[in-house]
Amino acid sequence: MPLNNNLIEATKTFVKTELADAEGGHDWFHIERVYNNALIISKGETVDTLIVALGALLHDIADSKFYDGDDTVGPKKATQFLQKHKVEITIIDHVVNIIKNISFSANIDKINTFNSIELQVVQDADRLDALGAIGIARTFNYGGFKNRAIYNPEIKPNLKMTKEEYKASTAPTLNHFYEKLLLLKDTMNTKTGRKIAEERHNYMVSFLEQFFAEVNGEK
Repeated sequence: MPLNNNLIEATKTFVKTELADAEGGHDWFHIERVYNNALIISKGETVDTLIVALGALLHDIADSKFYDGDDTVGPKKATQFLQKHKVEITIIDHVVNIIKNISFSANIDKINTFNSIELQVVQDADRLDALGAIGIARTFNYGGFKNRAIYNPEIKPNLKMTKEEYKASTAPTLNHFYEKLLLLKDTMNTKTGRKIAEERHNYMVSFLEQFFAEVNGEK
């Protein structure tokens, strides 16, 4: 289905208002980057562009990490907004399923019962924003927001976390690179997503090499 410009603009306005006071890594500018990434990736896939656009714009409308782990708030807000704008129920259901299944934590220890190319596109777009220079900036911004240590050599990354452990983690920010960010490259769904992820992954590896060289007094 082609883009409905009036609906898209109304959605953008809604998201900007809802996320006006959001943490810097999950604010409107994050949403805008994911939206743009999703449209770029869509060009190489056969997708319903309207569902991709709505899924990208609404995917973080109420991230559970900012609602005491409650992952029902986002789907509820998205549903109410889309119903208000008289969007078809099949589209609403699809967008809500994207919101429910997009996150890294949602896929830990889980066999997904829902999948679609639209989900795959939005998921790749979202994960790309956790990689590269922006991914590094977002990671340390969130770590500061949660008052976490930057690095502690005595606290090793937990590479076999359950979903509950992942969501409850208070580990130093640098651990997050090993517990999530460096794993994302191999989870990409689309050809375009994989290509961009490879470049951004390599940038993060270079950053970590420089980080530890400075920590160890080598540079």
